[in-house]
Amino acid sequence: MQYRLDKYGNEISVLGFGCMRFTTVAGKIDIDKAEKEILTAYEQGINYYDTAYIYNGSEVALGEIFERNALRDKIKIATKLPHYMVKSREDMDRILDEQLSRLRTDHIDYYLMHMLTDIASWNRIKELGIIDWIQTNKDNGRIRQIGYSYHGNSDMFMQILDDYDWDFTQIQYNYIDEHSQAGRTGLEYAESKGIPVVIMEPLRGGKLVNGLPNDVNSLISGHPSHRSAAEWGLGWLYDQSGVKVVLSGMNSVDMVLENCRIASKYTPGSFTEEDHNVIKDIVRSYHSHMRVGCTGCRYCMPCPHGVDIPGTFAAYNRQAVDGKLGGLKEYFMCTTMRKDYTGPANCVECGLCEKHCPQGIEIRKELKNARKALETPIYKIGKKFVPFFAKF
Repeated sequence: MQYRLDKYGNEISVLGFGCMRFTTVAGKIDIDKAEKEILTAYEQGINYYDTAYIYNGSEVALGEIFERNALRDKIKIATKLPHYMVKSREDMDRILDEQLSRLRTDHIDYYLMHMLTDIASWNRIKELGIIDWIQTNKDNGRIRQIGYSYHGNSDMFMQILDDYDWDFTQIQYNYIDEHSQAGRTGLEYAESKGIPVVIMEPLRGGKLVNGLPNDVNSLISGHPSHRSAAEWGLGWLYDQSGVKVVLSGMNSVDMVLENCRIASKYTPGSFTEEDHNVIKDIVRSYHSHMRVGCTGCRYCMPCPHGVDIPGTFAAYNRQAVDGKLGGLKEYFMCTTMRKDYTGPANCVECGLCEKHCPQGIEIRKELKNARKALETPIYKIGKKFVPFFAKF
């Protein structure tokens, strides 16, 4: 296993165990199976385990596994505060107390604000006293390092990063999402500030392994290196120095062993020019199945009327490749789960964006198409619940 350093020089395994997708039986985590996977991961050198308050049963399972195998002092735990469920400082205390109890520990190594989507979501919990609360819990040792996980555009990501002395951050990032959400822009900005970045969705929830179009699969299977789709995706990430941990939701011992093999093979700069060209070919073929040729360059931004144009198109394209659910999830994250909606309904067709688009996209037309495809009856029902998460 390879290790990279956090902000304070501690070694963390470049492969982290994402604990959201443990196998369940009758709605409950199969604790014996999860234990075998966790112990295999530990034996292979993984020391970073990521969970969250809202991952059903995950914190409890980890606490039990770590305690009965005397692993707590040998590993690092990352978990998250569901800020969208917090309305007072008392809520912060109650949730952290519950998490410490579930995890059977007296401290969290890496604690994150879960799923910030814009600067407004951060400002809201600042007004509730989160900064003083963080400092209090750092001083008393219950929280060792503080960060945030993020779903939104790169501009807002950097605003949040600049607004507080963060110890680390976590973003969705892979070779398809290189220029969407925080993207490469956010990754490199964090690296320039010395802020370690943890990667989630490195294989888009498995879609870059099991959900690839046939022509992309042919490119991969026909390459003389015989690398798997997972190895191309994970190797591309390990090749980048700004990436400190890549989370993988592993749910079999074989998957753990294979991912550990890949994590031990690639270092920053290990991808050759030919390797990068293969990734470009894969991305080009993948994008050929998309509806809009948006590269996420953001030359169209900022929109004077608050439309997140790249975020809308990323969701619209994802719907074409990953299906309705994948597109809807992306759309909610990037345009709807914010204090102020940033979807295409805000467009007044001023056309300023089209003057700056290097791809020559008919943005006004495509925004209408995207809205029609994404703002379905299911979306409208789901939107009614957004205030619970983002706007109360």
